[in-house]
Amino acid sequence: MSRKKKRSAPLTDVTIDAYAAEGKSIAHLPDGKVLFVEGVVPGDVINAVITKEKKSWAQGRVTQLVKPSDLRVEPFCQHFGVCGGCKWQMLPYSKQLEYKQQQVEDQLKRIGHVELPEIQPISGSAYERFYRNKLEFTFSSQRYRTFEEIAERSEKFAPEPALGFHAPGLFDKVVEIHTCYLQHEPTNTLLKVLREYSQANNLSYHDIKQHTGWLRNVTIRVTTTNEVLINLVVHHEDEPARIAILEHIKTNVPGITSLHYTINGKMNDSIYDQDVICYYGKPHIEEKLEDFRFKISPKSFFQTNSTQAETLYSITRDFAGLTGNEVLYDLYCGTGSIGIFCSKGAKKVIGIELIEDAIKDAYENAAMNGLDHCKFFAGDVADICTDEFFAEHGKPDVIITDPPRAGMHEKLVQQILKMRAPRVVYVSCNPATQARDLQLLDAAYKIVKLQPVDMFPHTHHIENVALLELREN
Repeated sequence: MSRKKKRSAPLTDVTIDAYAAEGKSIAHLPDGKVLFVEGVVPGDVINAVITKEKKSWAQGRVTQLVKPSDLRVEPFCQHFGVCGGCKWQMLPYSKQLEYKQQQVEDQLKRIGHVELPEIQPISGSAYERFYRNKLEFTFSSQRYRTFEEIAERSEKFAPEPALGFHAPGLFDKVVEIHTCYLQHEPTNTLLKVLREYSQANNLSYHDIKQHTGWLRNVTIRVTTTNEVLINLVVHHEDEPARIAILEHIKTNVPGITSLHYTINGKMNDSIYDQDVICYYGKPHIEEKLEDFRFKISPKSFFQTNSTQAETLYSITRDFAGLTGNEVLYDLYCGTGSIGIFCSKGAKKVIGIELIEDAIKDAYENAAMNGLDHCKFFAGDVADICTDEFFAEHGKPDVIITDPPRAGMHEKLVQQILKMRAPRVVYVSCNPATQARDLQLLDAAYKIVKLQPVDMFPHTHHIENVALLELREN
């Protein structure tokens, strides 16, 4: 006879004690368990239900904010709490920075277990709003309904289209976005123009479950040089409709310098294996960091906060300590932006990246800046960095590594230990995986500098730059 799992009783009047990490805060329950909760701040008093429970900890979901913390401020966006993008708008930016600094310190100590220097004060973003240079919006036949909307009526809702962001945790529902504070104009104008035109012309929005509907996605990229790139993604070719909507965008959205379209009939939204066709203007836009120019095409990766990218790269370059005589290796180099930014201080720059298209962009970026001492190679670092490669290109004096959130593969960590560069600068977008890697690198390196950098205000994401120097032994 099966037994149903016992459901935990609702929790009432729980006081949130402290911030933990990754957007979660904690409370200490009477039974000694630690409760992790999202969407709250220290000082909040809440009612909650437990969604996951272990021996010493539990996860909870807020059912009622009984008494708000004195730390709270009024969110500035009408979509706060629904779209899932800027989860910390209820916190003053100064407090966000304090918690991010704490997160870096806690994770490096708790996970890394290595000797740490004093962590430098976090470098905050110059802009708290309109700081992103890229946003992607989704057309969906299924608008997301809030719990409040559903509770207000008993009959079933008819499907309703939406243009906006995917609802958190739901691949098939989209939150309708009218005004977004993440990116400068003409972003909100573009949303208004597309919404009104598609409704007036009865254009269908994509249903990802049924794989029907014409309009799928739209990406907009803006630069500090006032260039605008738009890529409209549709499910299948309909030439008259496609030309009509692209002409309407070109006419009614100001400042477009590069207008593209993509036909994607796949089951998923990825366009990296699809042709992106330039309809109007230049095939790419350009961004500037200091005096360096960078080509950004529809598929290019580029740091999402251009202004703060300058800060991040400046700190990286400062940590690298280049004098003009060093061979610099830029691992996970992407389109070459960090290596190029540091190039004036290096005798030679060697960039290594798995993705071949990124390497092509890296060479174009180097050529745009008149750099002939930057070389880029596509492949796995462990395969490329052989004794023969070092004999031809030189062993590294400085290594810069900027891995994805998952951190470095242990094979690469071992390769860095084998390469024995005097200095390693580790740029991380995830202090937890950075801490894990630093523990492995501790076999040959000591950490001498640490600098957190905030690239994404109103989110829990945080970058951290670490300078490591080879131990003398």
